[in-house]
Amino acid sequence: SRAPPAKIVEPLCDFPRLSYELFLGAARQYTMAYWRDPNGTLEQAQLDKKALIAAKLRIEPGMRVLDIGSGWGGFGLFLNRHYGCEVLGVSLAPDQVRFANERAEAAGVADKVKFQLIDYRDVNSQFDRVASVGMFEHVGLKNYDEYFSKTWDLLAPDGVMLTHTIGRLRQSGATDKWNRKYIFPGHYLPAVSEMSASLERTGWEIADLEMMRYHYAYTLAEWYRRATLHREEIEQLYDARFFRMWQFYLAGAEQGFRHGNLVNFQFQTVKRRDAVPNTRDYIEAEMLRLLAAEKAPEWHLEKQAAE
Repeated sequence: SRAPPAKIVEPLCDFPRLSYELFLGAARQYTMAYWRDPNGTLEQAQLDKKALIAAKLRIEPGMRVLDIGSGWGGFGLFLNRHYGCEVLGVSLAPDQVRFANERAEAAGVADKVKFQLIDYRDVNSQFDRVASVGMFEHVGLKNYDEYFSKTWDLLAPDGVMLTHTIGRLRQSGATDKWNRKYIFPGHYLPAVSEMSASLERTGWEIADLEMMRYHYAYTLAEWYRRATLHREEIEQLYDARFFRMWQFYLAGAEQGFRHGNLVNFQFQTVKRRDAVPNTRDYIEAEMLRLLAAEKAPEWHLEKQAAE
């Protein structure tokens, strides 16, 4: 029988849109930021994260990209802005899908960047690139082979897939009860060995694997700082108990990434080993090109419309 869908679970309760912006920022990037400068801003680190993933995807104009678990739409809009590609974002979070489509409409690209409330397993067309950023944590260990078999079918023969996920340095078999009950019900954080074993069973080749150690610790520390600055507003939206639980979650998670067993991985996977260059030089070169383009004056108006 078919396993339940991997859901994007809203933490603690269904946040109103504004409350996300109180600690995530206007772009609402709710995954690890990439801190090239640990003393930099959250906004720059989230932009760096999008540029890094885009560079690993090796996108060209005219390609079709599938964004599994597309969040609030920022990554899909970023890809379209720089490559003119078509993007389909799929998610099981209705509020995120509505908001992402509003952003695409506001940016004037709703004909090329679309977001649908659909299980990734019900997508039937094929794509040149597949991205999954912060969704794999909700797949569940027993469903890994199904996930990688389906994404294999969704990707063109010469395509590239990028999976960005929170993970663990060692196999654990379970996650802590408090987070399972109050923050992300049903989530499971993989070890590299668990993901790589499933990738091997389903036919994939790992072209690149990057271990990211402190990046989420820096991200969570900044989310904690911003949430605390907006304590009064958050308590008015909910109550003091909710705010204390949220602080506890952010502070505890930060320590897990700073001193514990938690890290992030980025798996770049391919069907054909010649789908990407032989060395990693192209990743930094393309990331820096994208970041330089973001600073160009003509990009700012488009960014403001998208965000």
